[in-house]
Formats: sequence, structure tokens, C-alpha cells
Amino acid sequence: MAAHFGRLRKGATTTAVAAVAVAALSASQAPGVTTDDLGRQSAGAAQPSGDASTGGEGGGATGDSPYYTDLPPLKSPNPSPSASPTTGTTVSVGEAEAGIPATVLDAYKKAEAELRASKPGCNLPWQLLAAIGKVESGQARGGRVDASGTTYSPILGPKLDGNGFALIADTDNGAYDGDPAYDRAVGPMQFIPSTWEWAGRDGNGDGKKDPNNVYDAALAAGHYLCRFDRDLSVQSQMNAAILNYNNSTEYLNTVLSWLEYYRKGTHEVPDGTGTLPSHSSNSDPASPSPSTPATPTTPSTPSAPSTPKPGGGGSTSPTPKPPAPTSPAPSPTPPTPTQTVDHLEDANTGKLTATAGSAFGAKVAVRAESKASKGVAKVRVRFTIIGDTDATFTGGESVATVVTGSAGTATAPALVAGEKAGDFTVRATVVGRVLGGLDYTATVTPRQADTLTRTGDTALTCVPGGEFADQVELKATYKGAVASKVAATATLIKSADDPTENDKGPYFKDADGKTIRTLTDLTTDADGVLKLPKLYADDATGTFLLRVNTTGGAVLTVELKVAAAAS
Repeated sequence: MAAHFGRLRKGATTTAVAAVAVAALSASQAPGVTTDDLGRQSAGAAQPSGDASTGGEGGGATGDSPYYTDLPPLKSPNPSPSASPTTGTTVSVGEAEAGIPATVLDAYKKAEAELRASKPGCNLPWQLLAAIGKVESGQARGGRVDASGTTYSPILGPKLDGNGFALIADTDNGAYDGDPAYDRAVGPMQFIPSTWEWAGRDGNGDGKKDPNNVYDAALAAGHYLCRFDRDLSVQSQMNAAILNYNNSTEYLNTVLSWLEYYRKGTHEVPDGTGTLPSHSSNSDPASPSPSTPATPTTPSTPSAPSTPKPGGGGSTSPTPKPPAPTSPAPSPTPPTPTQTVDHLEDANTGKLTATAGSAFGAKVAVRAESKASKGVAKVRVRFTIIGDTDATFTGGESVATVVTGSAGTATAPALVAGEKAGDFTVRATVVGRVLGGLDYTATVTPRQADTLTRTGDTALTCVPGGEFADQVELKATYKGAVASKVAATATLIKSADDPTENDKGPYFKDADGKTIRTLTDLTTDADGVLKLPKLYADDATGTFLLRVNTTGGAVLTVELKVAAAAS
């Protein structure tokens, strides 16, 4: 269904009012919407900023720059599953307006995760960042970003020269906005340079704070909204944060409308394919923008030539006027690298096997290829650990995103095995494309020991009905190194040739004081040491055997002697 566009009524204070306003105002679409020379759509003189208090500096993060006023459709965006006709892969299909470009969506979610860790009391939802990103830049112009999240060309607001907008003289010598005279709002989240100077963040870990990078901008916006110890789960505090971002009641209502819409459901779309808004807060339906080119006059239809008289000599109509020149059609936008990827190929990934607690020797490596099987550079590949495992990538994450190099290859960070043995899957997919991924099976084997020795050499003796003075203590090693956290079992056996549990002689006690002669779930400590519980003796005398086995095949048999005390 097509989006309903319109302007919110001034003074509307809830998303419910905003939703009702959609139907009432959908006819008041601004005519003559144009795109300025730097890619931001506009259509006329600016409107006043609104009358709500910001609770902070006037102008907020954006300097009260124009913003998109398109409203979400009234229909719920909940997606429904559908099979791709080309790949057969099940994808989510929903309202076009509910689709968020993959890299942009990833940036919002990463910013939410970082704020959840650094400012847990803020309770920032990523959908709020998405709502602000929608009204500020149309989700970075529909996701026109490269693999690192940087826009292909700067997104700049109009000059804040006081002519229909706020007056903000240059504060950055044009470093961010390229304008040495006046400031302009910059990037997907439309920060003015003076605000970015202190609010900017490095969201993608490249060592730079770039307002044109959606990861940097989304994280900066999150921190900006979470200032003053705000709790955004409280509606009044969320409203204050949004108004602080842009001091306008209309802006608040527009953002809240998109927030509510995105909370009902969104789906990922390929980068560069997001829907673009078409109405701006500086639109004036009564008068088109002065920069809007005049509509060419429709050429008059030439009169039909008169029918010549029989025998020739008939008059003909005058030569028709040539049609008025029309503007040349815009050249097609070249595809992004991500859009040229046809499939993923394995790039000589080795065998993925590791002992619990250790790093895997091999890494998962894939190659993004075009239909011609050529490597595609600057493509984001997502590696995800799937399955019942506590294995992670280096750094403790279960998801890692890597950009392909010049040969089209992306190598995942090293895998680190947890303590849980067994198989799990590492899946590689292309971010921003609905393509079949590659699955790799990784195996974690239990920790092992190949040698067990006693830490002491004191004879283990006891009198009938007594208790052994010394506890059995062992040390496990594997290939000469300490074997920590190795599982072991201890059993009092009948004989060297009969490893079944003995029914007489020395024994252990359980928590209730009952006799037991087999101990399971034993584990060596960090130093490879295993100290067994105290042993007791019944009335039987003689030499008895205690056998200890570990994962990996280490076995040690210990002699226990029970004899009457010497007279």
C-alpha cells in the first residue's frame, strides 16, 4: 500500500493524534519537491520551529534544520514470510516503508547494544534511532552507503544563514559541511558541526568520528538522546530527548509516529533500495520552492494537414512547431558492490576443530563473487555462530561482520571454544542481500589428559573401621602441559583384571553419609590437580585398588591397604 503523506497539526502531542492526522492531511502534499545540489530534498520556505521546550540548548543537535514530514502508512507493518523466486530462500515481505536498509539497520542495533552496556538506565530502543534517521535523511537516502556505512556522497542540509532557517555562522571552517561561511546539518542523523564536535562517536571502530558514517552517527545520536541521565522508557523523558534533538512539536509527533510504526515490525532490505520520503518541513503547499524549475509549457498540437485535391496541387498544412525541449532523463544509479554479489564461495577454510577452552587453529573464510565468479570488494559479510554452544569469536561475540578485501575475501575472527563439547555451525551471509549463505561445522572436543601421577608417595593405609589419614591427590598433564578442567572418574575396583565396582573394602561417603565406591563429575583444577574426598574402611582387610580415569585416556591405579594395628 502506498504511504499516506502529510503535515502534522501543530500542537498534536501523541502518536494517536498523529495517526488520525494522516488521513485528514494526506491531501496537503507539497508540490514541486526538488532535490538540492547536495542531495537533500526540499520544497520551499522554512516553517517555524514549534513551541515546545527543549530542556537544553535551542536548536538541538540539528540546528532546527528541515526534516521529512512523511508519515508511516496506517496499515500495520508486520511482515509475512515469502519465498524468493530466484533463490527459494524465505524472506520477510511487508510494507515498503517498513523496510530498513541492511547496513543502516545494523548501525541502529549496534548503537542500541553499546548504549545498553554503557548507559543501561537509558533504555534506548533502536527503533527510536530508526525513526529519527527516517525523518532526518530517509535512512541515509534509502541506504546509499558503502560497506563501512559511509554515505556515497555527503548528506547536507541547507545553509543556516538566517534566510528561512536558523542563523548559525560557520563553526568548523567547513571541515564537516564544506561551507566556510555558514553551518549545515551533516550526515544521516543531521548533526550541525558545532554539536558533532563534542557529540561525535566512532561507531564502526575505524578510529574516526565521521558524521557521514551511519555507525558513527547512530551511536552519536544515541548518546545525545541519553544525556542528563534520561530514562527513555518514561514517555515524558523520551519526549524531552526528541525535542532536544530538534525543537519542534511537529517534529516530535512525526518521530513518535515512525517509532510506533517500527515497533510493530520492520524487515531488512538491501542497501540502496529503501523508500525515500518526499515531503519536508520547509514545504509550503501554497507556493512552490523558488528553486523549483518551471513546468515546461505543453506544446500545442499541430493541426492536421488538409486533404489535397484530386490531381495534386492541393494545399498542405503549415510545418508543425517542434516540441519544447524536455529535461534529459537522469542517468541510472550504478549498482553498489553489494548489489553485484551473486553468491558466496568457500575460501579454503581449514578443519574447524578445537579442544574446549582453546582457540581454533583454522578460521572461516569466504569469497563474495559476481555472476562471472569474480571477487567483489567492499561487501559486508556477516558470520554468525549457531547452535547449542558457548563458543565465541575472539572478543566474546557470537556475530562478527567483516568487509571483503580487494580479492572479495572476508575472513572471520578466530573462533574460541567454550567448555561445552560438541558440534555447532558458523554461517556466512552477505549483509544487504537475500542470498543463500554458507554453513560450516565446527567441533569442540573435551579437555584431555594423557598422564596421571600422585602428588605424594606416602603409603595409603588404614585400620578396619577407620579412616585413611591422607587423601588421594593426583595431577593431570597432556603432552607434558598442565591439563586443567579435565573430567575424571574414580572407582574402587575389585581387581586389576576386573574393573567393576567393589562391594567391600574402602569407600567414600556422599553428602548424606552413605557409602559410595564410584565418584563421577570430577574435574581437575586450574593447575591440573584432582584431590579426592576422604576415604574410609569397613571391616574387610587386605590390599584394595582405586582406579582414576580421565578424558583423553589417562589412567592411574592406586593401592589402598587395610590391616589391623600392630599389637
